[in-house]
Amino acid sequence: MPQLPAPDYPDDVRARLETDAREIIARYPDSRSALLPLLHLVQSEEGYVTRTGMRFCADMLGLTTAEVTAVATFYTMYRRKPSGDYQVGVCTNTLCAVMGGDAIFEALQEHLGVGNGGTTEDGKITLEHIECNAACDFAPVVMVNWEFFDNQTPGSAKRLVDDLRAGAQVEPTRGAPLCTYKETARILAGFPDERPGAVEASGSAGPASLIGLRLAKGEAAPARVVHPRTSGPQDVTPNDEPETGQATEEGE
Repeated sequence: MPQLPAPDYPDDVRARLETDAREIIARYPDSRSALLPLLHLVQSEEGYVTRTGMRFCADMLGLTTAEVTAVATFYTMYRRKPSGDYQVGVCTNTLCAVMGGDAIFEALQEHLGVGNGGTTEDGKITLEHIECNAACDFAPVVMVNWEFFDNQTPGSAKRLVDDLRAGAQVEPTRGAPLCTYKETARILAGFPDERPGAVEASGSAGPASLIGLRLAKGEAAPARVVHPRTSGPQDVTPNDEPETGQATEEGE
C-alpha cells in the first residue's frame, strides 16, 4: 500500500519552527548545508525525527523527502522512533570494554529491563551502546545526552539511571549541566546554550587528553626515565648526556 502523506505541524508550531529554520539557513551560503542542524531542530520538537519533521526540512530547503530521509537515516544521532528524555549511552569500544563497559551495559539492560535502543516504560531512559567518544582517559565512560559520566561501575551506573528516573538532580563528571534530550537537540541545532554554567564548563577535556597541548606550550614537566640499575626515576632533559670518558649508570 502507498504510504499516506506526512501530517503537517499545527500552524503555531510550524510558524515557530519556520522562524528558527530561517535563522539557521541564513548561516550558510548554500541552504542545503543547513540540513543537519534543521534535523536537530525538528528533533528538538518531538524528541525524534518524524516524517512530519523530514517533510518540513524538505519544504524549507527545496529538497525531496527522499533526500532528507537519506541523511536522517545515515546518522545515528537522529532518532527515528520515540525515545527517552535521557539517552544513556555506554561506551563498549575497546578500552572502555576492557575496563568494564561491557559489564556496565549488561547490568543496565537487566536493571532497566530493556535491550539496546530500548526505552523504559516511563519514557525516561533510552539505553544504547555507543562507539568511542574520545574520553579514553576516563574509561569506562557513560554518556547521558552527550554529557560525560566518567570512571563508572555497574553500581554507579545503576544509581545514575535511578536518579534520572526519579527526577533527582544529576551532575555530569565534567562538562555542561545536564538537560533533556529535546533541549540538547536544540543546542545542537546551533542555538545558544543558556544553561547556567554551560559556557564555563566548555573545554573540559581531561589531563591525559591535554598532555599534547601542554607539551606544545612547553608546560609539561621534563620526561622521567627509569634506569634499570637505579632505585628510581630521574629527571632528564634532551641535552643530558655524560661527559667524555665519564662512566654511565649502565656501567659503560
